[in-house]
Amino acid sequence: MQRRLVLACSPALLLRPAWALSLTEGDANAGIRTALERGANSAVALLGRQDGFLRNPLVRIELPGYLKDAAKLLRATGQGGRLDELVTAMNRAAEAAVPAARPLLVNAVKSMSVEDGLKILKGGDDSVTQFFAVKTREPLGQQFLPIVTKATERVSLADKYNAVAKKASGFGLVKGDDANIQQYVTARALDGLYKVIGEEEKKIRRDPVGTGSAILKKVFGGLG
Repeated sequence: MQRRLVLACSPALLLRPAWALSLTEGDANAGIRTALERGANSAVALLGRQDGFLRNPLVRIELPGYLKDAAKLLRATGQGGRLDELVTAMNRAAEAAVPAARPLLVNAVKSMSVEDGLKILKGGDDSVTQFFAVKTREPLGQQFLPIVTKATERVSLADKYNAVAKKASGFGLVKGDDANIQQYVTARALDGLYKVIGEEEKKIRRDPVGTGSAILKKVFGGLG
């Protein structure tokens, strides 16, 4: 027989006794896993396609700060086309990398502990995001980097970046030891992935009924 979740939770959850007493650990785990899977699958599907990053203002990868500062000057000197090509190439590289995230995200869900589940259930709107970031950011970064590098080679991103950076250096805005463009794109791709997962989590918490999932309604419906 499954224990009731209230036995394993902090006193804070006792503030909602009717909800807590009706929710088993099995229910909670099933609901949380469903939320995790939905967030991960939605993010990968949304971002891992053409224009997934480029046309999404929430996650679009912009120029690194030092080049962004130089953009107006560069456009004034006829470099606007190169700047646009660079932004497109960065976003295309991120779009190419994201599909590789699915297996690691799925494994993170499968390996979720009871403690992880309770933290997510009692956490704020970004608890699912934080779970994935802690569990997957480092390995995903290692996995994304060679994919981003390959994609950047295919669209000559490094060459585009170097050409723009060289022009910007003439204004004293770029130093020779500035961040590697592949690492920059990898980091922003991960930021975007977790951002979209977080947005899906917020939707579930705001309107669990609207998800059409009975288990999400049962688990998250009592948290409002």
